[in-house]
Amino acid sequence: MGIEDYIKDLLYRYDCVIIPNFGGFVTNRVSAKIHEDSNTFYPPTKQVGFNVNLIHNDGLLANYIASSENISFDQATSKIKGTVSEWNKLIKTTSLPIKNIGSFSMNEKNQLIFNPSNKTNYLKSSFGLTPTQSSVVVRSDQKIIPLNPIKKTQRKVPVFIKYAATVAVLLSLSYVGWTGYENKQEQLNFAEDQRKLEEKIQTATFIIENPLATIELNVNKEVPKSFHVIAGAFQFVENAHKKVDQLNAKGFNATILGTNKWGLTQVAYASFYKKSDAFQSLSDIRKVDSKDAWLLVKKFQ
Repeated sequence: MGIEDYIKDLLYRYDCVIIPNFGGFVTNRVSAKIHEDSNTFYPPTKQVGFNVNLIHNDGLLANYIASSENISFDQATSKIKGTVSEWNKLIKTTSLPIKNIGSFSMNEKNQLIFNPSNKTNYLKSSFGLTPTQSSVVVRSDQKIIPLNPIKKTQRKVPVFIKYAATVAVLLSLSYVGWTGYENKQEQLNFAEDQRKLEEKIQTATFIIENPLATIELNVNKEVPKSFHVIAGAFQFVENAHKKVDQLNAKGFNATILGTNKWGLTQVAYASFYKKSDAFQSLSDIRKVDSKDAWLLVKKFQ
């Protein structure tokens, strides 16, 4: 696989993918929209941009290549460096296409220009969604003609049917009245029984000997930090602890993150919840302590 394939995979998962000494691809979410002229609906997407100032190695791309190809971090870094060198030579004479991402070219001022590709939607929640064209809705100007009401023909009812209906109504009213009286009596009897039961309950006394003590439980669930500024990785745990002591003596909040897939113990200057805080800390540490510090994006349970 080429580096452009690894970059494509990471753009689905992260908002920023940095190619060391070249620049960084940054994604921005764009809401769903409709093109009124063609009646086409477009799903939400991730718009890919490019920032030439993001050139420091944060370790994301190199770690992913090393894990995918089962090589060391240094070998992955060398592979990236070789590809970037080829890109820089090619872009001086012609345009540089990056598969499924976009293309680069130089303008008259020797500035790098990025033209993103719209063929790939890197928003995972929109996977499988494609632009859909709707048919045009035609409005009708026809007037609605009201319907004339139909006259009903009155029919005469025989006299004996009227008398029979009157008798039936009187019998129904008598039955309803008697039923209502019975229901009223049942309600009064039930209310009296309920009152007597409440009086008995109020006179009763409940005593509980040796009640159980109340137990209060406080459960605190700590959310793991995902962004770690790495100071180094050591083969021997003793050296990792020495590095932590040295950094803490300088005023850092250094910790041991554990071992990576190569069995090396990783030491972090600090860990953060937000990516922006981690990038700021990484920039400061490279200025005051070590230029070899890099950023690890990983959740520890």
